[in-house]
Parts: sequence; structure tokens; C-alpha cells
Amino acid sequence: RLLDLSGNGLEALPAALGGTGDSAGDPAPAFPQLRSLNLSANRLQELGPGLARAAPQLQELLLSGNRLRALPGGLLPLAGLPAPFPLLSRLDAADNEVAELGADIAALPALKSLDVANNQLRELPAALADCPRLKEANFRGNQLKDKRLEKMVNGCQTKAILEYLRAGGRGKGKAESAREEVRKKKREKQQKKDSGDGEQDEVEEVSKLLVKVLHVSENPAPLVVKVSPSVKDVRAFIVCCVLKGVNLKPGNALKRFLTMQTKLHEDICEKRTVATIATHDLQLVKAPLTYDVQPPDELKIMPLGRKEIKAKDLLRQLQLEAEEQRKQKKRQNVSGLHKYLQLLDGKDNYPCLVDAEGAVISFPPITNSDKTKIRKETQDLFLEVTSDTSLQICKDVMDTLILKIAELNRSTLENREGSGSDMDLDALCGPGNMNLPLVVEQVRVVDMDGNLKVLYPSKTDLATVSSLLTVIR
Repeated sequence: RLLDLSGNGLEALPAALGGTGDSAGDPAPAFPQLRSLNLSANRLQELGPGLARAAPQLQELLLSGNRLRALPGGLLPLAGLPAPFPLLSRLDAADNEVAELGADIAALPALKSLDVANNQLRELPAALADCPRLKEANFRGNQLKDKRLEKMVNGCQTKAILEYLRAGGRGKGKAESAREEVRKKKREKQQKKDSGDGEQDEVEEVSKLLVKVLHVSENPAPLVVKVSPSVKDVRAFIVCCVLKGVNLKPGNALKRFLTMQTKLHEDICEKRTVATIATHDLQLVKAPLTYDVQPPDELKIMPLGRKEIKAKDLLRQLQLEAEEQRKQKKRQNVSGLHKYLQLLDGKDNYPCLVDAEGAVISFPPITNSDKTKIRKETQDLFLEVTSDTSLQICKDVMDTLILKIAELNRSTLENREGSGSDMDLDALCGPGNMNLPLVVEQVRVVDMDGNLKVLYPSKTDLATVSSLLTVIR
């Protein structure tokens, strides 16, 4: 029922899943009971129609972090064959190279959730509006030609986006007259720009989320993180910054913040295997900080919602909880912190972030400390991303984290929680309350002798989200 092939080096589907050696003549499906297939974080460039024959009852297909260039591409059988994937409700293809989203996406009758974020899409097909059950769609991180539509995908609900496409928004399958109208407006806009009238461009720029960078040289008391050479063989990379001006008080803003962090751990952090995020209340952080390692029987931390405990005892406790959870729910999978325990297998020392008082405030990739826990009253954050893979992954994850916090903050400022209207573009996506930027303070990561290792954000950072953020440097 569930097959997880994520995080491998697959360049093509196995034959049994309709890859090379596709058994088109075999009437019996190879996986008649398969419901969920996870192919994330591989090197797949295309999928063949054989998958529809091999797993006809598929409900969830996860393809994020591959090299797919078209969707559905070859995933759907040729016309005349039985309807493919009658039960497929979730299709996740974020972080690929998809340049074309075909109109045949509407051939998936049960599709409820579609994620094609961070691809290379320039247009969205009007046929998306014909997906009868589509409720959640993520198109962010694509450089769409239609700037109004791009604004909508970054700030509006799925229903509003589909209505826009249905009414003739940019996309393959709309009337040629509508195409010409868009071209005409584009020409007029360019003429205004050439004549010195850049008012429209200014409005679009103002509608972006604002983030101001406070440089170390401008900060009277910049925060510094020292790195011990011992982390090199355990979890070598760390990137940090301070984010000020967050509003977590209204409604369920704090809950949404924590949910966002969990989703990032699942998606861009690939279940914490490539990176781990920790967020702290800056007012509770005692600087300077040291990123170091400690033996499992010496490292002590007060985990979120728990009493102080040694790391080895915490892991043993979590393992027992995981086993009990499996027995009670009669499931193979576990949830929460339990599913990350294997990431520390074989480690003689565990990584940790220690404050000026000697207290461990972060124990990646497992948990951070209740001592610096974020609360509704928290306004200033200390953000930390660690990885044993690469420094660039830390920076990419931090870029995305700042973007997501900025989006949540704007949503809170606009008081959109509980709003029933998703059709009023001006109310949802307009520039009304965007003039108060979040402030990102640079944090220096240095070695024990004070030599600079990383400064974030540098001039080249936040580039991956530049289409959605206006960064004031």
C-alpha cells in the first residue's frame, strides 16, 4: 500500500513501475494495492504511462526534488485507453524543472492537491479550472508571465486562482483574443515605462513582501556564533540570522507558524535528512553562542514540553514512545520526533548549540530547548539552520524560511484569518499593509579564533526568493 523510494539516485522508474522494459502486454497490475508512492529526491526526468497500469489504485504520488520537465508529461496513457489514476488525489512535483503544465492535468478526476512550486512554469493552463475536486494548489516560486496571476499565487486562495483562470486568465487553451489583449496591455506598459511613467511597476514592487537587512556594521550588538572544529565530522554546516518584527499574537498565528516549520521539515528539508530548522525567542537567547558536539551521556537539554534530560536518555525514551505508538495504532510509520531518531545512528557525539550560560538550546536534528521556546508574545526570532550535507542547502532553507515567515506576517497584518472572501484581489493581494518590513539582522558564524566562516544574509543571499521578496540592503 505504501512504497517509499525517496532520497535515492533513481534516473528511471523500475520496470515493475512502468519504467524500462514496460510490460504493456501484461494485463495484471504489478502493484494492485499501492496507494502511496514516494519518488521524491531522485533524478527522474520523466515518467511513463506504464505507471498507470502498474498501480491503478494510486492515491498519492510524491515527485518533489527530481528533474521532471513536463507534467503530467508521459504519466498519462494515450487517448482511447481507460481513465488513468481514478483515485489520485495528491500530486506533489515541487522543486523540479517543470516548464510545461499540460491541460491534460484535468484528466485526473480525483485530484484535490497539486504542488508545482519552485519550477520553471511561465503559464498556467485554463484547464486547471476544470479539475472538479482541486482544492489546494501551490504554484509559488514560478516566474509567471502574467504578473497579476503571479501576485495571486503568492497571496490568494486556490479558489480565487482557478476562478481567474476560468475567466480567461493567461494559460494555454484560452481564447486568442484574450492573448492579444494581454499583449496589448504589455505593450502599453512598456511604452509608459519608456516614457518615464513607471507607476505600474512601482505598484507591483510595493505589493511584494518587504525585508530590510541590518548589516553587522550597523548593529551596535551583533550576535555571533562560534563553531568548534569538532562539528566537522558530525554536522558541519550552520547558518543563523535574527528576524525582528514578527506578529504571532492574533488568532492562530502561532499555530500556523509552527505548522509552516513542520511542513518545511517535510518538504525542502526532506524529512530533516538534508537540513534542520530551529527557531528561538531572541529575548531568551543568551549570547554569545557556541556550536559544538558533546557525548550522548553528557549532553543535557530541556526538550520542548519536557523536563531536562540527557540526550541518550531522551532518544531511548523517544524510541520506547515510538514502539508504543506503533502497537496502539497498529501502524508501520510513526510521527513527531520519533521518525528522526535514525538520523543519529552511529554517532559518537551529538551536535548542539550552547548559550553563554552553558545551556544547550538546540539539539539538531531532534529538538530545540524549551528555554528559548517561541510564544505568542515573541516578536524577535533567532533562526538557525544546520546540515551535514552542504552550506548552500542551509542558505536555501533559510531563504525559504524567511519568505514563509514574511508571508505569514503579512497575512496576520492584513487580518485575513477567517476571511471568507477570496475573490477580492485588491483586498487579498493589494499593497495596503506592506510598508512595514521585517528586519533581518546579519549573524556572523566564526571559528574559535574569530575568523569568519559564514555571514548571513550576504549580498548574494535571498536571491532564490527575490521574485517574492523586496530586499532592502
